[in-house]
Amino acid sequence: MKGQFDLDKKFESLPPDSLYICEITLAELKFGVAKSDSPKRNGKTLNNFLTGIQILPIFDALDFYANEKARLRKQGEPVDDFDLLIGATAVTNDLIPVTNNAKHFNRLKRIQLENWTA
Repeated sequence: MKGQFDLDKKFESLPPDSLYICEITLAELKFGVAKSDSPKRNGKTLNNFLTGIQILPIFDALDFYANEKARLRKQGEPVDDFDLLIGATAVTNDLIPVTNNAKHFNRLKRIQLENWTA
């Protein structure tokens, strides 16, 4: 969204039907727009970004989320609920999240990550 790391080229190199974000990610992006100094401009940027991206519901991931939250809490390694829901949605849908926040996501079972900023 900020034009960093040549991410636009990465997106363009992928098949159009392979781009997803979950509802939680969309909520975080909308919050970023709302709190920004230029919500109108950033809202347009967000809408352009969302073109061709499929929005995944979190419903099917809720059981995995609940089990992972309980497991991680018992281990004393809780993960932020939003990050956990994003990761659970990816695992449940057999997707690989792209993030530079591996610290939290790596705690989830069966998750595979990619970092396009490295």
